Amino acid sequence: MIRQTLQTAAARATGRSAAPARVAAAEHALLRNDELLARLDTGTAGLDAEQIAERLHRDGANEVSHEKPPHWSRQLLRACRNPFIAVLVLLAIVQLATDRGDLTGPLIIAVMVGISVLLSFTQEYRSSRAAEQLKAMVRNTATVTRRAADGHSERIEVPVGELVAGDIVHLGAGDMVPADLRLLSAKDLFISQAILTGESLPVEKAAPNARDLVGADPSHPLELPSVCYMGTNVVSGTATAVVVATGPRSYLGSLAHTLSGQRVQTSFDRGVRSVSWLLIRFMAVMVPVVFLINGLDKHDWLQAFLFALSVAVGLTPEMLPLIVTANLGKGALAMSRRKVVVKRLNAIQNFGAMDVLCTDKTGTLTLDRIVLERHLDLDGEASDEALEYGYLNSRFQTGLKNLMDKAVLSHRDLEPMATRFRLVDEIPFDFQRRRMSVVLAGGDGQHLLVCKGAVEEMLSICTAARLEGIDTTLDDARRAEIRAMTRRLNEDGLRVLVVAIKQQNPSGRAYGLADESGLTAIGCLAFLDPPKDSAATAIAALREHGVAVKVITGDNEAVTRKICREVGLEVAHSAQGRDIEPLDEATLDALVARTTVFAKMSPLEKARVVKSLQRQGHTVGFLGDGINDAPALREADVGISVDSATDIAKESADIILLEKNLMVLEEGVIEGRVTFGNVMKYIKMTASSNFGNVFSVLVASAFLPFLPMLPLQLLVQNLLYDISQLAIPFDRMDEEYLRRPRQWDASDIGRFMAWVGPVSSIFDLTTFWLLWHVFGANGPAHQSLFQSGWFVEGLLSQTLIVHMIRTRRIPFVQSIAAAPVLALTVAIGAIGLFVPFSPLGAKLGMTALPLAYFGWLALTLLCYAGLTQLVKTLYIRRYGRWL
Repeated sequence: MIRQTLQTAAARATGRSAAPARVAAAEHALLRNDELLARLDTGTAGLDAEQIAERLHRDGANEVSHEKPPHWSRQLLRACRNPFIAVLVLLAIVQLATDRGDLTGPLIIAVMVGISVLLSFTQEYRSSRAAEQLKAMVRNTATVTRRAADGHSERIEVPVGELVAGDIVHLGAGDMVPADLRLLSAKDLFISQAILTGESLPVEKAAPNARDLVGADPSHPLELPSVCYMGTNVVSGTATAVVVATGPRSYLGSLAHTLSGQRVQTSFDRGVRSVSWLLIRFMAVMVPVVFLINGLDKHDWLQAFLFALSVAVGLTPEMLPLIVTANLGKGALAMSRRKVVVKRLNAIQNFGAMDVLCTDKTGTLTLDRIVLERHLDLDGEASDEALEYGYLNSRFQTGLKNLMDKAVLSHRDLEPMATRFRLVDEIPFDFQRRRMSVVLAGGDGQHLLVCKGAVEEMLSICTAARLEGIDTTLDDARRAEIRAMTRRLNEDGLRVLVVAIKQQNPSGRAYGLADESGLTAIGCLAFLDPPKDSAATAIAALREHGVAVKVITGDNEAVTRKICREVGLEVAHSAQGRDIEPLDEATLDALVARTTVFAKMSPLEKARVVKSLQRQGHTVGFLGDGINDAPALREADVGISVDSATDIAKESADIILLEKNLMVLEEGVIEGRVTFGNVMKYIKMTASSNFGNVFSVLVASAFLPFLPMLPLQLLVQNLLYDISQLAIPFDRMDEEYLRRPRQWDASDIGRFMAWVGPVSSIFDLTTFWLLWHVFGANGPAHQSLFQSGWFVEGLLSQTLIVHMIRTRRIPFVQSIAAAPVLALTVAIGAIGLFVPFSPLGAKLGMTALPLAYFGWLALTLLCYAGLTQLVKTLYIRRYGRWL
């Protein structure tokens, strides 16, 4: 992945004196805040519109180098750069050199070059534009302080690309770091630098005046605690920082500038490339043989050379990039109409190959509309006190407010009570502790620590319990009673948080994790998130299409099992994060294979489950939207997130859903399989057709006293055949093909060539015999008749094979191609029939065919279709697949 390449580059840069670029953030790391703000000509009140405009003009947009579609002129030049065009130009030059007076051949070649280049350019240009427009639908923003027109400061959300040096940025859990930042203040800030270092554990960051920076070395920028780098993400905590470098001037930008355009090859990429090289190697062996046979037999080495070049063009899969791009582009557009944005086109194929979908529970299986159903004391009775303390905790936390916090805050009647307090400090949430605390000051001079979190994690730090207004010691028996009460709530589908408090005198220091001890448990908050009506239908549809669903959540096991039962997801086995943490790979693989629900999972444990499934040969999709989902999203074959997700989740994903709905996923899976199937159609058509044509050319070259087809005729036939395949991206797939996941199988390509290719050679040879013995095309004087006959038979059999290969059923009877495919192949067939009778045919050296020939041609094509269908049936019986 590009992330791994960046890690390597970063390691080299920080491990040697030669850094990738001047790291501006490192130079500012040790400055005092006032000195830093003065140097950047900014202040804590932020920049005004005039300063922002001037700096945007000076530094440009805050974007690092990344792979973008080339300018249309470069795309046009790239369309000209393929073997087909090169050979055509070479043929035109030779014809001009040998016969300057006749421009017919060069003019025909010019038309062919124009058609080929125009088709390739148009398709690539449209696909690249569509892909960029889809990516533009997903935007990341940053929270900044800026000065409004009237001079007052305000916090606003701005697109990341509009940040400039000197902007004051506010960070919270789940944010991507939008530029290189120097911290001004921070509270319990932990940053994941995995994109740069590969280190999975987050590192703590702090402002320079918050810790001793003696010994900090600016030559090792990734080790500086006061600097946050673009592309990293906030795991927990909050911070205020100033932008010191944007875009290509950032540390990530200096690395990405040298790496833009590099992209990891998926199995799909490697498969397409392997087929191309298979045909090219085949061509490299066979073309010299064709050249030598014709040269030695006909003694016209120039004509033999041109014919061999034409055969090379016929064997070159020059339309493969166009067909692949067209299929992926069409698939992306089709998915966008279903509210799915594809950030990386090749993810479409992996979408179709996906056979396991790992998903979170909230918002996917449930309505994502959490309501506070009950607020209880530790005996399970209604308690306003538990609600009040829970409200204070949610009201004063400054980090990412989750859906449960929002449900608590909907009780706006408690706001007057909250106004009696002010925030002193907080201990942010993280996924190991599964709790968060705020420290408040009231009117009594004491500090009140209010903590809420998951049941087990809260009971472990509580030493007292409030029962009927009296605080008593929390012993093991009482803990067991509380666990039993919360378990009953879980089994009713309710998610439970425990609320606890601690009062103490002001300490004059920053509060930390050590202060979360000796708390008094007050009560519980129970939340309900009902299952979606569509979830059961979607899970059944995914199951019908061969996709198993596994639920990986940080939530409670009992709640998750109940929701799964309600949506029709069979749960034979479930496991918790603590169960898988100590397991080795073999034991983990066995557990993962039989488990449907994984509860109370940490981010790294989620990623371990994904990697385990991949080791077992599955293509894994992961659907998540939180900070804790980012590692699993990166590891999955298809990372899927939603537009409302945290920045890091959207950045890690390959596909963004504009609607968090499993039904949308099921439609995406089908579209992925249609896209993959249509690509496979072209590859198998090309491979088998080329394989058969070579044998036909070899036999004809060895036994005929003239060329079986002139170079220009062969090129025109090849161009027409290629045009007939351009509508394949618009074809439909048979329902049975869509019912199960489809993965690349390189061995199947060679096997398919060997079975199907020779069938066309059989009927080429019968056509040779027919033209030689029945129609008297048995000498150089009648070679134009022979060449015309084979031109028509070869082209019609190739267009017929499009319909024979596109389905495992009987074509035209059980399965009819989509209208564009049908129309284009019929049109090309009609053109092929007409060419020998046209002025163009005469210019190409053809002659009109006798009417009797077309009766034999119809019989040949009918027999060809019958034998191909028989071979298809035998192949499917033996190997259990066709495409």
